[in-house]
Amino acid sequence: MVGRRVAGYRLEAEIGRGGMAVVYRAKDLRLGRTVAVKLLAPELARNEVFRQRFIHESEAAAAIDHPHIIPVFEAGETDGILFIAMRFVHGGDLRELMNRGGAFTVGRAARLALQIGSALDAAHDQDLVHRDVKPGNVLVAAGTDSEHPEHLYLADFGLTKKSLSLSGLTTVGQIVGTLDYAAPEQISGRPLDGRCDQYSLGCVVFEMLAGTPPFRRESDLALLWAHLNDPPPTLRDHRPDLSAEVDAVVARALAKSPEQRYASCLQFVAELRAATAEAPSPATPWVADGPATQVLPAYGGGAGGPYVSPPVPEPPDWATPVVHPRRR
Repeated sequence: MVGRRVAGYRLEAEIGRGGMAVVYRAKDLRLGRTVAVKLLAPELARNEVFRQRFIHESEAAAAIDHPHIIPVFEAGETDGILFIAMRFVHGGDLRELMNRGGAFTVGRAARLALQIGSALDAAHDQDLVHRDVKPGNVLVAAGTDSEHPEHLYLADFGLTKKSLSLSGLTTVGQIVGTLDYAAPEQISGRPLDGRCDQYSLGCVVFEMLAGTPPFRRESDLALLWAHLNDPPPTLRDHRPDLSAEVDAVVARALAKSPEQRYASCLQFVAELRAATAEAPSPATPWVADGPATQVLPAYGGGAGGPYVSPPVPEPPDWATPVVHPRRR
């Protein structure tokens, strides 16, 4: 496909591949800018239900103007190919960042989770459930300063399901999502809302802190069973330096029942930040094409005594979504 023109874009190089799509760096021939173009598998374009849903939800995601949601420029179909054109991010993804730096401090994990959580809550406010929150769908760009060394973008909203009342299964019985981060209600086909994404975010936070997802099993079937039935493992089995309060916060986000989780992703992150007494330290900006620039210190634990849940602050101004009316 490299060198081929798709709609108004010339594909220049393949930069990513998954089970449902291939991503290319491309040139926008109308505006002369570099973009990322995702081409979906041909069998998805032949599914009329999926095709309509993909275009509709891509438009819905593009209408949300949020600093941590990847800007979508165009989505549609051409010559039987479903495509979505979006901002090209010069950098890697959260998976690369996690592989490079090892387990994160609680402060760093909370700072990154705040960006993801604010994007998810903005989408949930528009009845858009992501359903595939995972490190590979979080793009990492250079931040603005030493206190914000990474700027995260949540991607792949065009492969989600908009209606909160629809089940977590596709029309052909496939789970949309990655098994390491799939919520129990998503696996069982129950109705979904934003707490499904919160569970996935909890799995990502667990991995940022422990260096591994919460559940590891030898087969997909065993992994599905674990998400449905096994209690979440304790973080302190992997990180004895973490406090019991941090462990409890993440465990609540991983509750089997959505009703037992937090009311929003930002509330989850606020509780995570409140549960640690870690002193802030200057962060080294992350460089996409170079070696790791710092060794992360271990978190020193928290004070004892009963934990009292603090009031959850209002989200900052930058976390407030701006929704533009969809063009017809």
